[in-house]
This record gives sequence, structure tokens and C-alpha cells, in this order.
Amino acid sequence: MLLGTRLFEYKTAVALLFSGIFHLIALLLVFLAVSDFFSGVGNPEIELITHVIKSINNLVIALAMYELGVGVGKEYTADEQGESVFVSVRRTISRFVGTVCIALVLEALIMIIKYSQLELAGNLYYPVAILVACSLLLASLGAFLALTRRVCEEDQSSCDQQHALANKKAAANVTASATADTAAVGNTTTGVAQPV
Repeated sequence: MLLGTRLFEYKTAVALLFSGIFHLIALLLVFLAVSDFFSGVGNPEIELITHVIKSINNLVIALAMYELGVGVGKEYTADEQGESVFVSVRRTISRFVGTVCIALVLEALIMIIKYSQLELAGNLYYPVAILVACSLLLASLGAFLALTRRVCEEDQSSCDQQHALANKKAAANVTASATADTAAVGNTTTGVAQPV
């Protein structure tokens, strides 16, 4: 039992370490986006729209890193909070894939704008390929959500039943303890009040 507890603590510590790293990367990307935006405002040589698009791209990537950090941290603590691991992972994957798709679409749009301004129509295959890959990713996410819905509902209901049973046992223990305390107080009171 001690080995299992240490293994769980090790997994939790490593998961929280990676979660912290992802959060730190997200914060650095936010700082980079803000810095890039304000350097573009102060530099009239480069178009402002280029810096705005770069900043938005960095912020979306920062959001993806943040979601990944939240997901990794939450996956190893979901059982302690009374939530099914499957439900937590399903929600995290949905958020992360959605954020990645937004980043991919923005990147494709940036490439389309850049190639159209530079009159490089022959290179439009790359952003179109990114958009097709993004649509396949979203379709795969939809299939994943459809296939895992029943399993998650069953797992969540069994998890809810287990927590309800644990709460009933805890309430029964509290009631038994209160009854024992009341009986002990009653015996003490009765013993004091009777003459010897």
C-alpha cells in the first residue's frame, strides 16, 4: 500500500510540474504577444496589421498552452474532486483541440493574406492544406465525442453513486458518533445526579 501511495504522489508531482511548465510557457507567450504588439505600434516601418496578427497568433498559442496545463493538472486530481476522469479528459481534449483548430485557421488566414499581398498564388496550397487538416481534426473530435458520450455518462453515474454511498457512510458515522456522545453525556449526567 505504501508503494502505491508513493507512486500516486510521484505521478501527481510530475503532472503538476508539467502543468506548471505549460502555464509558465503560456505566460511567456502572453508577454511576447504584448511586447510584439507594442513594438509594432512604435515602429512605423512595419505595418501595424502584421504585428496585430502576430500578437493574436501568440495569444491563441498561449491559450492552447494554458488549456494543456489545466488538462494535465486536472487529469490527476479529478478523482479527488468527485469528477469522473473520463469526463474531465473528454472536456480537456475538446477545449485543447478547439484551441488548436483556432490557431491553425488563424495561421492559414495569415498565410493567405501574406501570399495574396506578395502575389504568390502558387503557394496557396499550404494554407488550403492547413484548412483541410483543421477540418479533419474537427471531424475527428466530433467522432470522438459521439463515441465516448455513453461511456462518460455511465462512468459519471457510477462515480456519482460511489460518492453518494461514501457520503451516506460518512453521515452514518457522524450520527453514530453523535449518538454515542449523547449516550455518554447522559450516563455521566445520570451518574452525577444519583446519590450514592
